[in-house]
Amino acid sequence: MAKTVIQDGMAIDWDVEIPMDDGIVLKADIFRPIKAGQYPVLLTYGPYAKGLAFQDGYPSAWAEMIAAHPDVPYGSSNKYQNWEVVDPEKWVPHDYICIRVDSRGAGRSPGFIDHYSPRETKDYYNCIEWAGVQPWSSGKVGLNGISYYGSNQWHVASLKPPHLTAMCIWEGFADFYRDGAYHGGIMCTFFANWYDMQVKTVQYGRGVRGPTSKLNGMLVCGDESLSDDELAKNLLSFGDEILAHPLDDQWHKDRSPVWENVEVPFLSASNWGGQGLHPRGNCEGFVRAASKDKWLEIHGLEHWTHFYTDYGRDLQLRFFDHFLKGAKNGWDQQPRVKLNVRHTDRFVERDEHEWPLARTQWTKFHLDPHRQTLSLEPPKDHKAVSFDAMGDGLTFLSEPLDKETEITGPVAAKLTISSSTEDADLFLVVRVFTPDMREVTFPGAIDPHTPIFQGWLRASHRKLDPALTQPYRPYHTHDEKQPLVPGAPVDVEVEFWPSGIVVPAGHRVALSIRGRDYIWQESTGRKLSNFKNELLGCGPFLHDDPRDRPLSIFGGTTTIHIDPQHDNYVLLPIIG
Repeated sequence: MAKTVIQDGMAIDWDVEIPMDDGIVLKADIFRPIKAGQYPVLLTYGPYAKGLAFQDGYPSAWAEMIAAHPDVPYGSSNKYQNWEVVDPEKWVPHDYICIRVDSRGAGRSPGFIDHYSPRETKDYYNCIEWAGVQPWSSGKVGLNGISYYGSNQWHVASLKPPHLTAMCIWEGFADFYRDGAYHGGIMCTFFANWYDMQVKTVQYGRGVRGPTSKLNGMLVCGDESLSDDELAKNLLSFGDEILAHPLDDQWHKDRSPVWENVEVPFLSASNWGGQGLHPRGNCEGFVRAASKDKWLEIHGLEHWTHFYTDYGRDLQLRFFDHFLKGAKNGWDQQPRVKLNVRHTDRFVERDEHEWPLARTQWTKFHLDPHRQTLSLEPPKDHKAVSFDAMGDGLTFLSEPLDKETEITGPVAAKLTISSSTEDADLFLVVRVFTPDMREVTFPGAIDPHTPIFQGWLRASHRKLDPALTQPYRPYHTHDEKQPLVPGAPVDVEVEFWPSGIVVPAGHRVALSIRGRDYIWQESTGRKLSNFKNELLGCGPFLHDDPRDRPLSIFGGTTTIHIDPQHDNYVLLPIIG
C-alpha cells in the first residue's frame, strides 16, 4: 500500500499499484489536494519515467524554456516538473488530482515495451477506469500531456472508456503510419533514434544503473537490476519493426485512432513548426473525429514551451474547468479555432471557426520551367527538367509579392515526374525569401531553423483514396506499391503538412523539389541533449536509412515534365 506524504501543499502517493487485466501491475504517482473530497483527475500514461525530473532528463530544453519564459518556473518549486506532463503544483491548487502512470515496461512498471500497441491502449483504458472509481475521484477523468502523452489519447478515446470526460492533445500525432513512421511512404528514422535516447534509458529493470528520484529516493527504473540480455527481451526492436511494415497494414492501423469512435470533448493544440511529427495529427483529428465538442489551437515556438507557459496553461484550465467541473466560464462560447498567426517577427492571436478556413482563396502557383519560377499563369509549351534523385533538386521562385499575403492551411502540389529507375522519393518544401534573397526560417518545435511547409511522397505510393482526398489534401492509401516504368511520366499529388505564415510585401515564395531532406545549413553545431543528430533544418525527422532508400532504386535521375497537358503547380491557401 502506497504511503501518503504531505508536502508542498499536496497529498502525494508514491508508487501506487494499478493492476492490469493480464496480471501486470503498473506504478503511478498521485498528487491530490490535502483537503478530503472528490476531485476530477488529470491522468497521463507514458514511457518517460515518472521519477525522472525534467531538469535531469532534458536539461537543455529546460534551461532554454525557463530562460525565455520566466512564467514557467514562477509560482512553483519546480521539484515535480516532468517531461511533457503537467506541473502538479500549478494544478492541485485548482482542485485537480494529477496522476502519472509509468507505461508497461518503462520506469517503475514491469512488462514488455510495445509502443502504441493495442496492449498499451488497453492499459491506458484500465488506468482511466481505475482512476474514475477511486474514493478521492469525482468520476470525471481528463487526459492532458504533450507528444506521447497526447498521441495515445487519440487511441484510447477510440475505445470509449466510460470515465473519460475530456482530453487535451498537445502536439500529438494520430495516424501512426502517415504522421510518424512513414512520411508519404518514406520511412522516417526518428522513432528508432528516439527509442535509443528516450525510452531505453529509462526501461524498467535498469535498477541501480538508472537514475534515483531526488524526491523520494526510489530507483527511477524499478528495483530490479536486469542484465542487458534480459532488458533486450523486454522490448520491441522498434526501428526494425517499422522497417518490416512499409505499407499501412494492420500493424500500423492497430496503432492509429478510429475517428468515428472518438466522441469525447477535446482541445487539440498544434504547432506551426512541428513539421515531421505532430501538426498533421492535431489538424486531422479536429477535422475527422466524431466529437461534437472539439477545438483546435495552433501556436509556435518550441515543442515543449506553450504547454507550460501561462498562455497554454490558462487555456487548458478553462477547458478542463468547463468539462470536468461544469464551470460556467464561457468556454461553450469559445470559437472552435484559435490561431497564433505567424508573422516573420511575431505571433498574433486570432479566433476562427473552422479548419481549413472557409474564406481561403485556393491559388495555383504553376511551375515555369524556362525561368524556373512560380507563375500564376499555366505553362504554354513543353519543357522537361531533371535533377539528381538524391540531391538538392530544383527551386522555383515567385516574383516579389506586391502586398502582404497570408498563407495559412494545408498545401498540396501536383507534379508529372519520371525516374530513370523504378521509384523516386520527393521532398517538397515551400519556402520564403526576403527581398535580398535570405531565407526566412523559424524556431520550430525542435529545430531552430524550420522551413514553412514540408511535404513528402514516394512515387510508388502515389495511389489516392478518392473518399478522403481533397484538392488541398491528397490522401494516399499506402496499401500497395505501384513501381514506375523507367522514363515513363506519371502524375503524383503531394500532401504538405498544415502550417502558416504572413509573408511581407516584397518577399518571395518558393517551391523546392528535392531528393533528400531539407537542409538549412550544412553545419550548425546545434544539438539537444535528447537527440542524436545535429539540427540542420529538419530536426530529428530525417529519412536517411539506406535500407529504406537503396541507391540502386533511389539513386537515379528524377525528371519533371511540364507542358499544357501536364500542369505542375503548388496549391497555396491564401487568406483574404
